[in-house]
Amino acid sequence: MSTPSAIIVGVGAEQGLGAALCRLLADKGYHVVIAGRTPAKIDQVAAAIKASGGSVEAIETDATDEAAVIRLFEHAFTARADIAAPDLVVFNAGINRQIGFRAVTAAQFEEFWRVCCFGGFLVGREAARHLAPLGRGTVIFTGASASLRGKAGFAQFAAAKAGLRMISQSMAREFGPLGLHVAYTIIDGGIDGERLRSRRPDVDADGLLNIDAIAESYWHIHRQHPSAWTQELDLRPYKESF
Repeated sequence: MSTPSAIIVGVGAEQGLGAALCRLLADKGYHVVIAGRTPAKIDQVAAAIKASGGSVEAIETDATDEAAVIRLFEHAFTARADIAAPDLVVFNAGINRQIGFRAVTAAQFEEFWRVCCFGGFLVGREAARHLAPLGRGTVIFTGASASLRGKAGFAQFAAAKAGLRMISQSMAREFGPLGLHVAYTIIDGGIDGERLRSRRPDVDADGLLNIDAIAESYWHIHRQHPSAWTQELDLRPYKESF
């Protein structure tokens, strides 16, 4: 019997959501294709999983590069005797920082859109091209509460995440009837990972989202029965205000 496999796009630091997803899937018996744009980071995540006996491969991929995303999917879906074609794709690439609206440059606005929205379109399109004909699979986009409401200083982030949310909804309506489950997670709060901890080392962990807990929610979405699919799931720590 072939080993199931998954593609996780947007993997960074070992103490980040992308890496947590990779570890969880490896523990579940999946062959994990790790995709990220920083070789040192994805290699570190892959090495840790291999050391624990997991099946994994790291592929340097810039999610905003169309040719690179196409190559990633063609490689992952190449027929192999021991590894099944992926049945789960997660788009987790992102960029976020506060910038006053009058200070945002055109280049910065486009950068946020390319990473958070355009990259999601490329990954979602390739996932649909490969999975829809098979009549199965799950595509999950990591979103944010910014896609529901724009806050001061975050117009560039909110616009990009709102666009990603609309991509998810459009895909769900088009491909759900074909057997492809498309979901969007609204991450409402700070994620307790390396990126946030490096900036705010004294932050209260109880007010943050645990990366392994988020990963478990993604796994739950992937394993849902088709009669009760989630299209959007919001996640927040118990101390986070709505």
